[in-house]
Amino acid sequence: MFAIDSAYILKSNYLYVVGAMKSTDIQRRDREIRRSRKKEELLQRRVENRDTMSVGEFINKLSSLFFHDDKKIYNLDNEEILELLEELRISQPEKQWDIVLRKAIRKTKIEQREEAFNHLKEYLSE
Repeated sequence: MFAIDSAYILKSNYLYVVGAMKSTDIQRRDREIRRSRKKEELLQRRVENRDTMSVGEFINKLSSLFFHDDKKIYNLDNEEILELLEELRISQPEKQWDIVLRKAIRKTKIEQREEAFNHLKEYLSE
């Protein structure tokens, strides 16, 4: 793949030809390519092995499902929200439940946070 007078660099499935390079530069670029491929493979394996969502993903998903104004969340009985709470109950330990609920509600910046928290907490405790 590499020649003495020029080097070929593989980036994003494209092959680039670079002018005259020293052998140390060629070796360094070869190491960088191997490292980047190894990182990509590692990240891909992590994503494949993870079956459940993280706490942050639960927070973002739950807050995106809320229909709210400055004062209150209106769709706390929504089917999608209840399904997400059920998934939260199954996949996360109980000590994480309050954290997810409070942070998701806090992201909406509503005034009646405690009422919304208590309403959602009822569904988790059932």
